[in-house]
Amino acid sequence: MIQRPENLGAFEFAVLASLRATQLTRGCLPRIDGGHTVVVTAQLEVAEGKVIRMPITPVATNPQTEDAPLASAGV
Repeated sequence: MIQRPENLGAFEFAVLASLRATQLTRGCLPRIDGGHTVVVTAQLEVAEGKVIRMPITPVATNPQTEDAPLASAGV
């Protein structure tokens, strides 16, 4: 059985491993050695920290300019 890292929840581990399995199926090179199936390879890569999630950073918005009318040339 593959042990998930303590810093990942079960759902996050499953989602990350499934996304990595999709990448491997489409032709990405595995980051670990071994003759495992695509799913097991993806789980091992996530468990060993070879694949990590990228944090989502919010897009900075300026509330003052968001509702401001657009300036038009010549009016």
